[in-house]
Amino acid sequence: MRYIDQIDLKGKRVVCRFDFNVPLDEHSNIVADARIRAALPTINYALDEGAKVIAVSHLGRPKGRVVDKLSLNPVARRLSRLIGKDVTLAKDCIGPEVKHIVDNMKPGCIIMLENLRFHKEETDNNDEFAKELASYADVYIDDAFGNAHRSHASNVGITRYVKECGLGFLMKKELNYFSKALENPFRPFVAIIGGSKVSDKLHALGNLVKKVDKMIIGGGMAFTFLKAMGYEIGKSIVEDDLVDAAAHGIEMAKKMGVKLYFPVDCVIAESIDHKAVTKIVPVQEIDPNWMGLDIGPATITLFREVLDDAKTIVWNGPMGVFEIDAFSRGTFAMAHAVASSHALTIVGGGDTDVAVHQAGESDYITYISTGGGASLELLEGKKLPAIKAIEECGEN
Repeated sequence: MRYIDQIDLKGKRVVCRFDFNVPLDEHSNIVADARIRAALPTINYALDEGAKVIAVSHLGRPKGRVVDKLSLNPVARRLSRLIGKDVTLAKDCIGPEVKHIVDNMKPGCIIMLENLRFHKEETDNNDEFAKELASYADVYIDDAFGNAHRSHASNVGITRYVKECGLGFLMKKELNYFSKALENPFRPFVAIIGGSKVSDKLHALGNLVKKVDKMIIGGGMAFTFLKAMGYEIGKSIVEDDLVDAAAHGIEMAKKMGVKLYFPVDCVIAESIDHKAVTKIVPVQEIDPNWMGLDIGPATITLFREVLDDAKTIVWNGPMGVFEIDAFSRGTFAMAHAVASSHALTIVGGGDTDVAVHQAGESDYITYISTGGGASLELLEGKKLPAIKAIEECGEN
């Protein structure tokens, strides 16, 4: 594995894959630019080293069509402001015009290619598309952790045709933090796993139970476990085909001496609606016609106590439907508890990232990952396709 600071960049064309998939409002204005800012150390280093930086990224899911509102133009403008340099946006990411712009670049300058996903060949990992992207590069740097669990042309296919490949500083930081947590954690090590579906987290649960001392399970997925334990869960979300797997997971944790913690009370309603009437009930008393949508106050107290002596905390997945105020208390309470702990705290991307920011606790978390899917695959113990491709670069 090589990193950007181990490669000679001076005067070279450096194609950098970033994750600039930022949220936009209805007028295509950037709502949050954290992903752009996360790429700045890699960009500034490459420019300071005299590289010709060709930034590539996707935005949204245009599904192989040109969608004007998903142009990277707002990203190019914001990046230009952040680095204090002009960032030219090419009209496409392949073709003769792009080649002309790249051929006329000077050391220390940066251009951005248009949305990779305007071409379906990107997500298809098309060989010819990858080869054309590679033709712009003397060096390829991958700093797009949020896309690292995908096998696409711009992060996997391209590495077959560039002799020098490496990872950027964001990738290095992501891998270092997850390595600390999963390979040599300070103990007690507590995992907090939430979200709606067990199926999304089943492999992560199986891997984590071998590594942690305690595990908190909340969110919609908790009801599959509660059903496995014989509770009435009403109309709460459940994956009936995974009830047996949940029961097996509980038994495995017992055998390994890992303490599992589930909700003891919850906020219930008849529908997922901000106007819905809510009740707080013990999990033994869920009405057959109601559904659990957040953890209750007793559970919040229990989960806080579980975190009291933690030295490492990994959190992936909210505790309820936090997008609706009535069902947000549990998730925000966990954000406050994790932030105020004395542990090394790592928060997975996606919804958990959003919840921590909304709770105003992002500055008090040790590390917030930029990739939900990628961080989940690391928790599952998998090697990310993009990392594997970088390791194998130059072998072909």
